[in-house]
Amino acid sequence: MRPKLPVLRRRHAGASGRAAVRGVVLIEVMVALLIFLLGILGFIGLQTSLTRVQSEADLRANAAYLSNEVIGRMWSDIGHLSGYAGTDSCTATGCIEWRTKMQQVLPGGTASIAVDAATGNVSIKLGWTLPGGITHQYETQSNISAKSAT
Repeated sequence: MRPKLPVLRRRHAGASGRAAVRGVVLIEVMVALLIFLLGILGFIGLQTSLTRVQSEADLRANAAYLSNEVIGRMWSDIGHLSGYAGTDSCTATGCIEWRTKMQQVLPGGTASIAVDAATGNVSIKLGWTLPGGITHQYETQSNISAKSAT
């Protein structure tokens, strides 16, 4: 007769084993959601700063364009060059139109134009204020004289 061997029985995970597995899965899901949400918040912050920087660059480009535009107006109205000089206002018709446009394009826009009639040197300073209260300034210089036009 053969010796009797012990019967091996499988243990079944009870209710407490299943709950532990479910708890680990729940923690893994919560950690994954936390990592995902941090990534989304980082992306939103990056998008916000990119939008701000793009707006500032656009205003700087507009200031450069406006400076070049007023220099072009001065070249076309070289006989009335001294009428473009001024900090808050000017007397030349082209300058008045330009200042109106500048104030519409640049938020809180200010312009200061200095003209040296003897040499034809022109200095243009444009300033503007961003919604956060940060002020910026763009400055350029040129020479506008009848001698350099020939």
